[in-house]
Amino acid sequence: MARLTAEFWVQAYLARLRLADIPAFVVARGDATAGAVLVKCNTLDGRAVALQRRTDLMSGDRVWMELATGPEAEVDAAIARQRGFDPDLWVIEVEDRAGRHLLDEDGLA
Repeated sequence: MARLTAEFWVQAYLARLRLADIPAFVVARGDATAGAVLVKCNTLDGRAVALQRRTDLMSGDRVWMELATGPEAEVDAAIARQRGFDPDLWVIEVEDRAGRHLLDEDGLA
């Protein structure tokens, strides 16, 4: 099955967030075609969670898994480490006090 380019997926995700009135922006732009995507959800209370898309080894499905959670500075450090390993990584920051990121909705895995 063909996959969407990273840039196309990011633009579609940002549009879906805008429709739900959830502020989000690109923190780091990765490779337009095949870059991996990491989403940081900032709850604006000093805490955050970073999610990365992985392939579930048991089912083969693409799922969002937690990379880091806790104080925002610690989550930012984990993201910086990932960017050190993968300079083609996209980083999207979502700002929502309720912690909504919509990644559990259909079509975003």
